[in-house]
Amino acid sequence: MMFTLTEVASLNDIQPTYRILKPWWDVFMDYLGLVMLMLAIFAMTMQITKDQVACLPYLEDPDQPKPSSFPQSSTVEESSSAATGAPVTATNVVSGLRTAQQQTAVASETYLNQPPPTGVKTNLDFQQYVFINQMCYHVALPWYSKYFPYLTLIHTIVLMVSSNFWFKYPKTSSKIEHFVSILGRCFESPWTTKALSETACEDSEENKQRLTGTSSAPKQVSLEGDDSTTVSPSTPMLGVKFSADKPIAEVPSSLTILDKKDGEQAKALFEKVRKFRAHVEDSDFIYKLYVAQTVVKTIKFILILSYTSTFFAKINFIHECKPEIKQLTGYKKFFCTHNMAYMLNKLLISYMALILIYGMTCLYSLFWVFRRPLKEYSFEKVREESSFSDIPDVKNDFAFLLHMVDQYDQLYSKRFGVFLSEVSENKLREISLNHEWTFEKLRQLVTRNAQDQQELHLFMLSGLPNAVFDLTDVEVLKLELIPEVRFSAKVSQMTSLRELHLCHSPAKVEQTGFAFLRDNLRCLHVKFTDVAEIPPWVYLLRSLRVLNLIGNLSSENNKMIGLESMRDLRHLKTLSLKSNLTKMPTNITELSPHLIRLVVHNDGTKLLVLNSLKKMVNLVELELHTCELERIPHAIFSLINLQELDLKSNNIRTIEEIISFQHLKRLTCLKLWHNKIITIPSSIGQVKSLEALHLSHNKLESLPPALFTLPKLRHLDVGFNSITVLPPEVGLLHNLQHLAINANKLEVLPKPMFRCTKLKVLCLGNNALTVLPESVGQLVQLTQLELRGNCLDRLPAQLGNCRLLRRNGLVVEDHLFDTLPVEVKESISRETSFTSGL
Repeated sequence: MMFTLTEVASLNDIQPTYRILKPWWDVFMDYLGLVMLMLAIFAMTMQITKDQVACLPYLEDPDQPKPSSFPQSSTVEESSSAATGAPVTATNVVSGLRTAQQQTAVASETYLNQPPPTGVKTNLDFQQYVFINQMCYHVALPWYSKYFPYLTLIHTIVLMVSSNFWFKYPKTSSKIEHFVSILGRCFESPWTTKALSETACEDSEENKQRLTGTSSAPKQVSLEGDDSTTVSPSTPMLGVKFSADKPIAEVPSSLTILDKKDGEQAKALFEKVRKFRAHVEDSDFIYKLYVAQTVVKTIKFILILSYTSTFFAKINFIHECKPEIKQLTGYKKFFCTHNMAYMLNKLLISYMALILIYGMTCLYSLFWVFRRPLKEYSFEKVREESSFSDIPDVKNDFAFLLHMVDQYDQLYSKRFGVFLSEVSENKLREISLNHEWTFEKLRQLVTRNAQDQQELHLFMLSGLPNAVFDLTDVEVLKLELIPEVRFSAKVSQMTSLRELHLCHSPAKVEQTGFAFLRDNLRCLHVKFTDVAEIPPWVYLLRSLRVLNLIGNLSSENNKMIGLESMRDLRHLKTLSLKSNLTKMPTNITELSPHLIRLVVHNDGTKLLVLNSLKKMVNLVELELHTCELERIPHAIFSLINLQELDLKSNNIRTIEEIISFQHLKRLTCLKLWHNKIITIPSSIGQVKSLEALHLSHNKLESLPPALFTLPKLRHLDVGFNSITVLPPEVGLLHNLQHLAINANKLEVLPKPMFRCTKLKVLCLGNNALTVLPESVGQLVQLTQLELRGNCLDRLPAQLGNCRLLRRNGLVVEDHLFDTLPVEVKESISRETSFTSGL
């Protein structure tokens, strides 16, 4: 069967795939194996064509019969009779004698013309010699002479197979092939060249600075303005360095521009290297297999050399043969010579020389395997020669494979190390990010928020594009789920930036960039999972007004928060903590001189200790949401400047302490909604300063008359309770502008309620009202009326007197709206159209 060129080429491509893992001794042993294979094939060819013996009988044996002389002529009569088979007669005898004389004369003349025969005469013919040669080949010739070519062929094949066994073993072949594939791609990746080129640029920049006497070390920045205190990049208070360990030199644009396809391939390589390392570094099976293979080859060399040298002298020219064939030949003993003895002897010497060289190479490889710590590989030299100082050392099979690669070319490991460095990966991510997110693309994402501010929201990027710093008009920057954010000195270009959101986006800032943020940032929102994600420089933003922290701030982690450094937040007015605190941090009292608003959303964790609140006498607003409070904390009654208190979504059942609020002369807004309050004490009437009271989503069944004696009350919300009767004293609230009593059990509305002529919003939905009094027309300032979900049959025509009521402000079923007179409906609709037209 013939092979095509394509098939031969494919077989030839198998070996180069693993060439980078074959040290010089393995390659040398492969060549030795190839020479031994050629030697074995040559010996087999010679043996097939010329392998035979030539044998002669041993004549001096006394048991041998004497050889007979040449045969004599018979009588004329016998010859003639034998020739013709006729009866002997006188005539026949005479004619026979004449014929015999003639033949004798011719034979004598022929014999006289030839030389006499030499040598020892035997009685064996040609066929007997052939038979004896075959018998003696199997009987007298040593087996090593007969099978030497086959043994060399088997030995050579075994050695060649065992030399590459670790490449083909099922448990290792796929890993090795994967490693070689990744290594080749890393070596040829354009990113490798660009990364090393950037390193060269950085080195040249450092050398230039060293020669000119300049230094790239960052200057210290004062954090206190005119104070003498300065903070260096390694200040423990900051927790991180403002600048990188090595300054990033400006790289020519030709190096930083990376093709998108090349960038994606490089990203995939980083991921493959990471997975391969995790899969291989914990195992040392490949290393053990190679060691076992080397030991086996050495043992085979010793065995082959030992028995080959033993049979070296058995290949001779002369062999004594005693086949038991005397009855067939008449001889018992023969002398034989092997035709291939000389050639086999020379081939055996050559084979032994090759085996000896092969064995010495095996001993060297064995020495190399056990002498060097191949289960550990250090990139120390690569770290020294490049800016990638974070390349980790590797162990086990990963280290062994890299050691094998170094025997081929150390440049492979150096280039491969680029894909083990997080610094390199970050640089690639930054270049790809900047290439994709251009200034024009980012500009299209800038929007106007509810506060009419220019806002940019970036979500799930690999980093912060440099083009962001060119958006000088952006006022609010929101960064969400960005694994690494770095504010360089270019952030100082964003002169309008005042608000920053970091949602699961750990951020680092360079020194110059920090100076800008410290002086210009007013509002900061940080959402995190672990407290370590809070950037330490947050607590040094002395111009900050609002700080919002959302994440795990449990008591065992409070020491890590760094709140002791909040004393530097001299202008902080609002602090919001959405977490799971069990007690109020004591260090938060350092903010008491200037903190105005404190918000704690505790996500259902019970807040037990609130004594530190007593010192925060300057608080104006306090929110304690979902803190599992059962009563109003007494510490609150010490906040003499408090104006708004929000205790939403707690577990408060009774509010008997509400009488103490009379000492809070400035308290205007009290929110006790979403609790479990059953009754309101009459002492509520003592809190004369209240302007807004929120009691919705509780379990109230009645309202005390004292509630309606609050002279300044403008906003009352008692919706979503179980109130059945609204006291007529509600008419005493002459300043009431917002009344919400929806989702209760009201059946009748008291007429005095319509004396509250300043009402603008009246929510009566989802009750049991059957009639809406005509007195509703007295509420001439009404702009919103909710009636949906009642048992009304019609609406009074007096609704037309509510000139400010719009159709979109009248929340009622359509069939009830149709019960209004036509002129009233047209009036409301016309005014609605007019308003919408405006």
